[in-house]
Amino acid sequence: MFSIGEFAGLGRVSVRMLRHYDAIGLLRPAHVDPHSGYRFYTAAQLRLLNRVTALKDLGFSLQQVQTLIDEKIGTSELWGMLRLRRAELEAQRAHDTARLAQVDARLRMIESEGHMDTGDVVVKKIPATRVAMLEAIATSYDDPSSITENLTPLYPRLMELMEQSKVPMTAAPIAYYRAAPTGPGDETITVHAAFPIGDAEVPGNAGFQVITLPAIEEAASAMHYGSMSEAFRTGQKIANWIDDNGYRAVEPGYAVEVYLDCPPGDFDKWVTELQVPVKSN
Repeated sequence: MFSIGEFAGLGRVSVRMLRHYDAIGLLRPAHVDPHSGYRFYTAAQLRLLNRVTALKDLGFSLQQVQTLIDEKIGTSELWGMLRLRRAELEAQRAHDTARLAQVDARLRMIESEGHMDTGDVVVKKIPATRVAMLEAIATSYDDPSSITENLTPLYPRLMELMEQSKVPMTAAPIAYYRAAPTGPGDETITVHAAFPIGDAEVPGNAGFQVITLPAIEEAASAMHYGSMSEAFRTGQKIANWIDDNGYRAVEPGYAVEVYLDCPPGDFDKWVTELQVPVKSN
């Protein structure tokens, strides 16, 4: 048998926690010395302690843990629950990492306020562009990970459908976003992934939309270098240029992103053109 201190060390929990488990009847000592009151545990009880700890890590309350222990949850079921919880934690970590990158980028932008160079913003005419397109719904601009998670899978799917229909891509991929509220306070947006296809013939059952993005007589355009998680920095640069040069944004009123060079997995080397429709005042 093991003393409570030895058992706590083996199970990687505190003595205080073991005493609490004893008090609520969740994990009783195998033996209590009637004279000293010292608690003693067996090696076999470590299996129960591991289950208790695992279920706590899944987010269950101690009362719920007690119920699950009493129901004698099986090893395979517990394993499955832990695998699911691990996946949830991984997703949360990825979400938090993306949010942290956004915060860092906005801090850098704040540091550059007042001396942001807008010299590389140009005005250009964008011709009408016929594209193959897929769309999805993201929660809002406040959740960048939702945009990425919904937009990114559209491109390989669209490319697969185009290959099946023998429809070639004629220029760089495009993305744009439009507000798609379903009611008051709803800030959902529709994300669009598109490939220019020129005059290519498209079968009726291709599985994607074919639309023509309208020509833009004047667009304030600038290159964005690096991850699209920091695209708002270039967006701020374009906005400053619009204000400083007597222009205003006009319909269609959404920025178009043209992905000119996107090395897989190396977001710092991405080159993207941002285009905002404008008109002189």
